[in-house]
Amino acid sequence: MLKATKLGYIQVNVSNGEAVAIKCRMSILDQLGGILNQYSSPNPPQENATAHFQQVATQVPRPQLGGLLSNIFGSPETGTFGDNISQMYTQSDPQQKAGILNRLLQAVGGAGALSSLGLNLPGLGSGADTTISPTQAQQVSPATVKEVANQAQQQNPGIVEQAGEFYSHHPQLVQALGTGAAIWAMQKMLKR
Repeated sequence: MLKATKLGYIQVNVSNGEAVAIKCRMSILDQLGGILNQYSSPNPPQENATAHFQQVATQVPRPQLGGLLSNIFGSPETGTFGDNISQMYTQSDPQQKAGILNRLLQAVGGAGALSSLGLNLPGLGSGADTTISPTQAQQVSPATVKEVANQAQQQNPGIVEQAGEFYSHHPQLVQALGTGAAIWAMQKMLKR
């Protein structure tokens, strides 16, 4: 037997007149509706926006979060790609820093881009296949990452989607984007 509710449906399997199993099916947006609905007004609350976005980011499927992050990174309303990446880089652990930095450097043709910005890391080659280690990534400032990210976006616009996909594996970092981006993202989710 299937009964409709405002949250989806409840399936009740009945055996000998007694309910033996109840299943409730709700979409992720239904489950997060209470949080997201707070951001439907023209003047949404700001005090808990980053914490709410953090909660939403950990609940949505990774491909959806990656797409949302790509939209944030690519929108002029939320700052430059470099601004957003450098903010998340600041909050990243050494492994995450190396991961995003290596993707950015691949998009600009290799580690030589760091040298052109005046940063010479010990033991780092300049070839396209050179990989930055977590230890080396710790030596790269957010300001340098911002420049590399903006350069990467100009040379290879696909890096925006790659960065969104990368950070979708690390939803705990979305708070680094700040209140404005958090509100913007939740309002976009409501429109879907």
